[in-house]
Amino acid sequence: MLPEPTLTRTTLSAFPFKSTLSFEPIIAYWQAHEEDKNPGLAMLARAIGEKVVEQTWVRGPITDMAVLECNCDLVETLMLAMFPPASFHTDISGAIAPFQRYSFYHTPRFADVLLTSAKTIKQPLNIDNRVLEVHSTRMAYQLILDQVYGVQMPQYGTITFTVPDYSIGLYRHYGVDFNTTFLRVQVVGGPKPELTSEEIERLTRNPHRIDIWQELLPVDRFELEGFHILHLVDVTDQEILSELKYDLLERDVLQASDRLEQIQEKLRVLFGRPFLQLGIAAYDEKKQAFVDFGRKINHSFLTKQLHSQDAGSGFRQIYRELWQNRQPLVLENVETADIPEDLRQQILSLGIRSAILALLPYGDDTVGLLELGSPNIGDLDEFDVETVAQFVPLFAVAVKRNAEEIHTRVQAIIKEKFTAIHPTMEWRFTDAAQNLLQKQEDGNRNAEMEDIVFHDVFPLHGSSDIRGSSTARNEAVQGDLIEHLTLANKVLKKAAEFQALPILDELKFYVNKNLRRLRQGIVSGDEVSIFESLKTEVEPLFEYLGQNSPALQPVISQYWSNIDPELGIVYKRRKAFEQSTTMLNDAVSDYLDEEEDKAQLMFPHYFQRFKTDGVEYNIYVGASLVENKPFDMVFLKNLRLWQLLVMIEITRRTAALKPQLPVPLDTTQLILVHSQSLSIRFRQDERQFDVDGAYNIRYEIIKKRIDKATVQGTGERLTQPGHIALVYTQQRESEEYCEYLDYLQDRGLLEPEVEELELEELQGVKGLLALRVKVRLN
Repeated sequence: MLPEPTLTRTTLSAFPFKSTLSFEPIIAYWQAHEEDKNPGLAMLARAIGEKVVEQTWVRGPITDMAVLECNCDLVETLMLAMFPPASFHTDISGAIAPFQRYSFYHTPRFADVLLTSAKTIKQPLNIDNRVLEVHSTRMAYQLILDQVYGVQMPQYGTITFTVPDYSIGLYRHYGVDFNTTFLRVQVVGGPKPELTSEEIERLTRNPHRIDIWQELLPVDRFELEGFHILHLVDVTDQEILSELKYDLLERDVLQASDRLEQIQEKLRVLFGRPFLQLGIAAYDEKKQAFVDFGRKINHSFLTKQLHSQDAGSGFRQIYRELWQNRQPLVLENVETADIPEDLRQQILSLGIRSAILALLPYGDDTVGLLELGSPNIGDLDEFDVETVAQFVPLFAVAVKRNAEEIHTRVQAIIKEKFTAIHPTMEWRFTDAAQNLLQKQEDGNRNAEMEDIVFHDVFPLHGSSDIRGSSTARNEAVQGDLIEHLTLANKVLKKAAEFQALPILDELKFYVNKNLRRLRQGIVSGDEVSIFESLKTEVEPLFEYLGQNSPALQPVISQYWSNIDPELGIVYKRRKAFEQSTTMLNDAVSDYLDEEEDKAQLMFPHYFQRFKTDGVEYNIYVGASLVENKPFDMVFLKNLRLWQLLVMIEITRRTAALKPQLPVPLDTTQLILVHSQSLSIRFRQDERQFDVDGAYNIRYEIIKKRIDKATVQGTGERLTQPGHIALVYTQQRESEEYCEYLDYLQDRGLLEPEVEELELEELQGVKGLLALRVKVRLN
């Protein structure tokens, strides 16, 4: 029995609506099913109806929680509508009075995750009271608009709760779904407030303006009764991997001890190991040795080994083994592991009793080593390898970029704080360094480097994107998983003909269930969960059957012949997809680099290229970039025409390459036209150029968003395979490029039709126009 169990003590303080706990909506639900065609459901509904008639307390508002405690059997029966017994001990669900914090009925896991000892909802670590209250108010208003006015609005995005897990001293992330099936809106104080169509449109266009909603729908005219269900899904793994992605994309993250500590904490949450330790070492190609990040953060387990890597050292032996096998080394128990003794003592001296060591591959190169360790034997084992594989590429990219940044800084020191960033601009950095040196020689020891800004330069931006790469990647994963399960199912069916084992039927059920689900589409987590189940449940049985049933050897051998020996999975379609994207990106990059060298001879300019799900590049050209060389607008026009010719050839080359690709992928070509000159500034803290000034930043915003642009009125993607799309804002830009297109059409490089298009408004950007023309591939 809870002391003074009244709802008023747990109501959200700023939630503006009057709300009452009531079972009337769920009673109505059961009454509606008393004559259901399903006889079992109808019988249950009638039995519940009889109980409701006998116990009058269940009708009307409920304010005393003690009543629920005394009549828990009827409450449990009523709640069968939302709390199925089969999943009661696995679901994380709780019934809550309308937008209040007291849970009068819940699953055991809901209590463990989200409730205090007084059965009230804990305060999430990531959301304060004010945010929860605003979210609840918006949901209530959306319910009013739906139930009272028949106007449905799009559902708000999923909210995530971060709550502490006291059992391990860490935290978990949970996606929260608010189910309002048994929540009713009552209009009080007269008829409902009338809304014109214009007022309804005003509400739907301003979902975040609570003041407008309160003006048109006063809170004292509505009451909420019933209850709603909170359903939580553990999304910790997805959230942590997403956070790691963004963390490791930041600059200098591996050089800042506090940032690396934060990453270590997230890995502890991911593995559920509060004492997990993270270590990283980068591989220096010039020195042919590993460089320990531990000089700043003192985390690498192998610090001493890294500073004495003679041919016979234990680390050298382990590295050779890692390099040859290309698989992480799992030391479930360091004391008994088969590793060199000097390495064992090095790890044990740091209090590490189980560990995983994994190379960080970047393309065909190895850029570093990732180390995970725990003071407890068995904390890290073979089952963790698949989890490690999910974030190893992120660390590899971070280490690679960090190594590149370190190289840049070293070169900057050699050249008085600046490196030869680009031959075109080197003269300007040399001048700045000389000016700084002169100030220091004149006695100004606190002199700082002057700003490096290039004014009145003209930008050119282009991209060659792989169309539908995300979809193709998911289809490849789906296809490999289906084939893997099909092969396993074939073995299980054959085995059932020889041995009547109940476990065979259970495994066949599991395999067929996942096959049916996969054929409908793949969801996050399928790849890992299915792989783990096959490795732990199915394949060990195959080894037993192969040894004891010789007649099964052929079908089992066929299964293993289709499994990738390094990864232990069917890896045909994913490998084909990766080969295809690599072939396309390499073809585009190589050709672009080749033509760029020729373009530099026309007029020196700044060029930057980088790979994403395709290839993007930036060009800046102008008089301020070069020394003692006059600039004329004819050079800009020449580069624009050169860019069009390059994009035509890229379109042709990628189209010609398509029949050779294991997965026939298409590319789309996009050019951003910007006729206004702008300024670029060298950011000394980031060692790169950025556009300078608030007006010029709009160019960067457009550049980041136009790849998803759609045609106004049709919703069609602007970029299409076999076409070149040119985005612009001013009519004179269109006129200039139409002249270029007319010339290229006359040369037989483009089809005669040029589409003039208006684009849908992008976030923060509107008024964009586009030209689109098809490339003649013959």
